[in-house]
Amino acid sequence: MNRQFDDQNSAPFPRSHPVATIAIAQLFGTSLWFSANSAAPDLMRAWSIGVSGIGFLTNAVQLGFIIGTSTFALSGLADRFPASRIFVVSALLGATFNGCFALLSHGLLSAAVFRFLVGICLAGIYPIGMKLVVSWAPKRTGSALAYLVGMLTLGTALPQGVRFLGARWNWQEVILTSSGLAIAGACLIFFLGDGPHLPVRRQIAALRTGGVLAAFRSDSLRAAALGYFGHMWELYTFWTLVPLILSAALRSRVQEQSVPGLAFVIIAIGALGCIVGGFMSRRVGSGRVAAVALAVSGFCCFVVAIGWRQLAPNAFLALLLVWGAAVVADSPQFSALSAAAAPQNLVGAVLALQNSIGFAITIASIALATSLFNRVGPSVAWALLPGPLLGLIGFYSAWGNNGQLVPGRVDLIEDVGHSD
Repeated sequence: MNRQFDDQNSAPFPRSHPVATIAIAQLFGTSLWFSANSAAPDLMRAWSIGVSGIGFLTNAVQLGFIIGTSTFALSGLADRFPASRIFVVSALLGATFNGCFALLSHGLLSAAVFRFLVGICLAGIYPIGMKLVVSWAPKRTGSALAYLVGMLTLGTALPQGVRFLGARWNWQEVILTSSGLAIAGACLIFFLGDGPHLPVRRQIAALRTGGVLAAFRSDSLRAAALGYFGHMWELYTFWTLVPLILSAALRSRVQEQSVPGLAFVIIAIGALGCIVGGFMSRRVGSGRVAAVALAVSGFCCFVVAIGWRQLAPNAFLALLLVWGAAVVADSPQFSALSAAAAPQNLVGAVLALQNSIGFAITIASIALATSLFNRVGPSVAWALLPGPLLGLIGFYSAWGNNGQLVPGRVDLIEDVGHSD
């Protein structure tokens, strides 16, 4: 899978435009993530399950992702094998297990097993995709990761869009579409290969687990991780709840078949938020972009919690669009900060471990919010608010009293994402 890099002028499209190729592959691969949520109404009717059942399926994916990323991080596999090879194998297996979910599931338990296996495979797609970006574009990590997470966001929204466009399809056909896209993503990365800037470590260092954990003693890495963890409490629960919030808040004002289309737009606009954030990170720094995005999403969360009943439908939808754009815009910037602060030979492991902890947090958040939703409706946004608040407090440890960066950390916080 390793390739020579001295023939770029004659390279095919994937190697001529590596960041774009990785971003598109990420879009296709991560469409597996919320494929079951796009079929939520059909599954609830077919299997006689409620909102908490959909939350259970979502958490099955999250649990698989946590176990997968933990294994990659603590075993050293994320830095021992070529990232492109891990991505390709993971995408192909994920497509297979997603297909099994569509064709072989007959109830919540069997469905959860296949969704769990999809989650394990996603551990070889999302964080490994971030490592691929670092291997190809190490000097513009913030903006490059913004495109990557933007594609993750579109991938998350894509099943809702497919559901909306194929309104007459059965739920199995919608989910199988995600499997086909994941296979296409695997093909793109197969032809791309690895970048030249993060060579594969054939030897796993002694005490690899201790080495990965010790990396988080860095104040800069710890501050970025704490901000990321607060962001994760909010993000995936928001994505899980968007169709439910729309149905509950606009029950008598929109047709049920319109909800997937609205949910697609609200989730997908996060891709634009990521791209704008990446553009701004090259001018004001990843730290400032991450902090502002986290504050804006927290404000939207607060307004929905206290005022969703009083808002006119158009104002409510506009607020959800702002929330959808801001809620994920900080993610690539926190990841860029972590990649910059991590030891070079442990970038893959550090990102995988950070992802693992972050997604463990989402399990608690999703379980709490989906269990409360039937009782409190969109007011469940109160349960999401601690994420951005605590994330900002944790991230503040990297900042001075007057909004200035603490001396000695400017290179890791302010300049991440700047181009030469």
